[in-house]
Amino acid sequence: MGIFQSKGKVYKPAFEIDLGAESDEVYTHANVKAPRVAGFLVKLFVWILETWILGPIVVYILKKDNLVHKLVSFAEIPESPLFTATHDFEGLQEQEVTCIDPDLSPPERVKEAMGCLPASLESTLDSGFKRWTIKDFSRAYNSGKITPLKVANRFLAAVEESSAPHLQMAFFINCNTDDVLRQAMESSIRYEKGTPISMLDGILVAIKDEMDCLPYPTTGGTKWLHKVRPCTDDAVCVKKLRSCGAIIVGKTNMHELGAGTSGINPHYGPTRNPYNINKVSGGSSSGSAAVVCAGLCPVALGVDGGGSVRLPAALCGVVGFKPTNGRLSSSGVLPLNWTVGMPGILAANIEDALIVPEINLPHLQSSSSLANIKFARYGKWFNDSSADIRSCCDGALLVLSKHYGWKTVEVTIPEVEEMRLAHYVTIGSECTASLATHLEKMKYGEIGWDARVALQVYGSFGSRDYINAQRIRNRQMHFYKEIFRRADVIVTPTTGVTAYSLQQDAFRTGELDYINGAALVRYSISGNFLGFPAVTVLAGYDAGGLPIGLQFIGRPWSEATLLHIAYAMQVHNRYLHREQID
Repeated sequence: MGIFQSKGKVYKPAFEIDLGAESDEVYTHANVKAPRVAGFLVKLFVWILETWILGPIVVYILKKDNLVHKLVSFAEIPESPLFTATHDFEGLQEQEVTCIDPDLSPPERVKEAMGCLPASLESTLDSGFKRWTIKDFSRAYNSGKITPLKVANRFLAAVEESSAPHLQMAFFINCNTDDVLRQAMESSIRYEKGTPISMLDGILVAIKDEMDCLPYPTTGGTKWLHKVRPCTDDAVCVKKLRSCGAIIVGKTNMHELGAGTSGINPHYGPTRNPYNINKVSGGSSSGSAAVVCAGLCPVALGVDGGGSVRLPAALCGVVGFKPTNGRLSSSGVLPLNWTVGMPGILAANIEDALIVPEINLPHLQSSSSLANIKFARYGKWFNDSSADIRSCCDGALLVLSKHYGWKTVEVTIPEVEEMRLAHYVTIGSECTASLATHLEKMKYGEIGWDARVALQVYGSFGSRDYINAQRIRNRQMHFYKEIFRRADVIVTPTTGVTAYSLQQDAFRTGELDYINGAALVRYSISGNFLGFPAVTVLAGYDAGGLPIGLQFIGRPWSEATLLHIAYAMQVHNRYLHREQID
């Protein structure tokens, strides 16, 4: 066994585990044993980790203390490994849905989507933010009241203002003024001629800097990656938006290499939360969530490898939507995590979220007609969050059940913490494998301090760690599929905490805050690790006025049902907002 062997958990076969509400399965809280570290202490820690003798010892202790060894590395797991989270396409019998012909062009698909929207659209509960929907822009453009060029100029002025010393929002890594104005002029001419391509013509869309998008380099939040991997074409998702006439306005800020959840990037600045500029925006799709929250763009693209779309969406009070693994093309996305990452949508409301991706379309005019919806809720997991989040999400679920007659089924979802650690091993192993040839040739001084810590831990995972993580993936797939036999949707809070404070000592080095990090990813991992679709929608606010997200996780290919349910939550918030105003 050797001096570095730890005793691992012995798992019983997955099929023997009771998933009922009265199951005796023990819920393990995240056992994070690591203090918050930033500034000089991060540099010191990196120096220790990168030394030949001390580094492996410290990493071993970290993994042991945080149960990686016990629950993953040295565990005895009866199941075989499951290496991907892909799902055979299923033609689900969803209620109130239009099935989209896969041969439709992107503009034709947008036209189909418009027929599924409510007759009138109103801004969501937004605590003072004034946001235009895609339909608002389209009406204004068609009426001649405003042009895409005027909107683009206002956008560019807002971006400049957001970078002023008193704000320093750090929304974008790259925004090319000439390119934005060129696209806006072309769109304006099309409207003048009465020939807009689609309702997305002239709509401003921001792109996370993890996706290829000309004329911009793809940095992945680094200062070096674009030098070794030049961008030569648009990602497929970006191409489809362009073919609909959308104006691509730049590359949004992100946590370096996606290796964190705060959105603090030492190279490009911390993306600040528009609700409170002294709070984090979440990550890693931090800039995409923040520009939508601030009303600069109605829609942005992100990439979700461990909640990286849904987490910042929840902290910034907007919609974050991750479709089924394989629904959207990942071509042109940085290959940082092959089996858990995929593109996702950030939007100010559900209506705009459904217009953009290639999904079957829910009839949002008829949410009240959805019958016999069953939510699965694991109480111990659901309640492993702050008091404000617990209260808000419980209340939201009760309102949905009362108003629509939908039922809640109490279940047990075993091994939640085991899955979080298995996902961490997986995403870390895949990240270092994808970057290996580049990291061997570069100077580590070009990488941010917190990212260097992540890479040292990621690089410590071996074949046994990875294989056992995939065995846990197989177990979890079994659990979730069994639960989906009992319910349509699994409901959770989106995060365990709301946006926490930015601290100045992290701005130049990044920070290590694994306690908050574990709380932020607590509910999002299964969507990535198991490839299920998931959506977060605003459910309310904490005592400090910060947004709280409610998450719905669905069966593979059930995006229409998820968006239908999330829309019902959004409608409830609108009515609540009116009552508060009255």
